[in-house]
Amino acid sequence: MSVPFLAAAHVRAALGPGEAVEAVRTAFVEHARGEWFMPSKVYVPVPPDGDFRAMPAAGAGHAVLKWVTSFPRNPERGLPTVAGVVLLSDASTGELRALLDAGAVTALRTGAAAVLAAETLARQTSGPAAVVGSGVNGRAVAATFVARGRSVLLWDTRPEAAEAAAEELGEDAQVAAEKAEALSADIVATVTPGFEILFGPGSLQPGQHVSLMGADGPGKAEIANEELLRARVVCDEWEQASHNGEIGHALDAGLGRDDVAELGRVLTGEEEGRHDDEEITVFDSTGLAVQDLAVSLAVYERWRADPGADSFLGVTEISL
Repeated sequence: MSVPFLAAAHVRAALGPGEAVEAVRTAFVEHARGEWFMPSKVYVPVPPDGDFRAMPAAGAGHAVLKWVTSFPRNPERGLPTVAGVVLLSDASTGELRALLDAGAVTALRTGAAAVLAAETLARQTSGPAAVVGSGVNGRAVAATFVARGRSVLLWDTRPEAAEAAAEELGEDAQVAAEKAEALSADIVATVTPGFEILFGPGSLQPGQHVSLMGADGPGKAEIANEELLRARVVCDEWEQASHNGEIGHALDAGLGRDDVAELGRVLTGEEEGRHDDEEITVFDSTGLAVQDLAVSLAVYERWRADPGADSFLGVTEISL
């Protein structure tokens, strides 16, 4: 038998960022209902600053294993931060169905999760969403906001990266004059390596929403514990976030399970999200394998329905 390898270009062409939001919504809801299953991700750290991650999940008659790297300093070397492969299998027979580029899948689901959280938790506002960080995943978050009808304000420590992202996105994107302008927006998504606290004590404003996407592993943080304690905190999954995300840093400061909701349970109505327009809301994302499953399955099903489509020109079939 043979299986397709769906490279990054095929993944991006097959599933738009706006569509990825709905795929990821399904992942959150089905996981919250207990229909989709995943253990917490496994980290294999590589000093001084890199790691490998194994992320399995099962649902909708399929299973995935994402083997992916995170080397935040790679852009300085001219290499991507995230790289790897997703294996998609049939859950009834165990047969491998497809291989997909992990970087493209990760970017799509990261953008989708950040925007889904903002749409679910932010107060009603017509202003732009600020995206701090203009790497691959930051650009994916910005593109997803634009695809869902919201303009974006971009900022990066590398001005040229923010400017290139804004040019790529067109008239719906602008570059912030300074970091403070971006961090004061009503809706902010942070997509940084997680080595710097962006929101220090007392910095969040009433009614603000922040999707924290960068501090997805041990030793990383984008927000001070004091700010988590004064906000309505929603995570992607408690078990994983309490060990590897922003929440993990705040446990010793007094944050507990009863203080934190899960996004999937907010979407199903089992837990509460924002209570009023003055409340600060924070989404702590660690990245779930069920999100990878949702995006990978959506791409694969489009390939299976029409492998001759323009989106799949040049797909390589790998013999097993």
